Amino acid sequence: MTEIDLQRHSHLIDPNLHIWGWEIPVYLFLGGVAAGVMVWTSLLFRRIPVAERSRALRWLPFATPVALSLGMLALLLDLANPLHVPRFYATIQLTSPMSWGSWILLGIYPVTLLVGVAALTGPETKAVTTWAPLRWTRLGRLVTWGRRYAQAHDHGLLTVQLGLGVALGVYTGVLLGALGARAAWSSAILPPLFLVSGLSTGAALMMLMRLGHDEHAALRRWDMVAIGVELALLLLYLLGLSTSGATSRGAAELFLGGRFTGAFWALVVLAGLLVPFALETVEGVRRLRPTVIAPVLLLVGGLSLRWLLVLAGQA
Repeated sequence: MTEIDLQRHSHLIDPNLHIWGWEIPVYLFLGGVAAGVMVWTSLLFRRIPVAERSRALRWLPFATPVALSLGMLALLLDLANPLHVPRFYATIQLTSPMSWGSWILLGIYPVTLLVGVAALTGPETKAVTTWAPLRWTRLGRLVTWGRRYAQAHDHGLLTVQLGLGVALGVYTGVLLGALGARAAWSSAILPPLFLVSGLSTGAALMMLMRLGHDEHAALRRWDMVAIGVELALLLLYLLGLSTSGATSRGAAELFLGGRFTGAFWALVVLAGLLVPFALETVEGVRRLRPTVIAPVLLLVGGLSLRWLLVLAGQA
């Protein structure tokens, strides 16, 4: 019997797997941070009267479009055909997470900008309208009109921003969870996990700013709750994988003795959650001056979580 072996590799015929690099974890991380900032600023604006808000809190809504723009830039670097992005807005696919995400992102920009200009004081608004780029493009009047409109509809805009923030945080998890063929991503825990992690990293970014005492104290309390919920969801995520089929158990083993074990437990669980929780507890109980250590560790842990999950889904 004659045996013939054929070996070839043609990108036109054979399957070609595109490996996600650093761009996707960065996009998911910045999206989560933006979601957290949207949710917390909405709640703080309702909790703290206009006259008592710190300057940092008044300017924080503008951090959302900045973070989103940087995240979308990272996403564009990963796309094979960036010029095809406008096609997402040519249709609405109700069963497509990417379609939902595209429209959510589009709605966030005007809402957060309106909330931001409504929170500014008169002198701050004047400084914005006289900013050179706006003066050259003659958009200063648009900012003034937007501020009047936003202040007249302040309550409704904060409600919309809160809803969009929750939707954005959930979407970052749905984006991975929709890819059910990947065992590490095939979990219903990912959307709430990414939402809560985004709330925590958003609070961390805000606590790095020079907030007022009451503003920082409220954020610290909310963040401690978010950390506790995130730890519980991580345990449920690992438990769900460990008690499922052989493929899912293999994915769980990546974090329970496998190649990502050290990084996951050291960067995400210990440094990214437990240590910040302990530091925030001590700060609250002993009324110590806040430090940057806990917020920085939370940001590192949030980025590490997304980076490791993206890698695990492709392992």
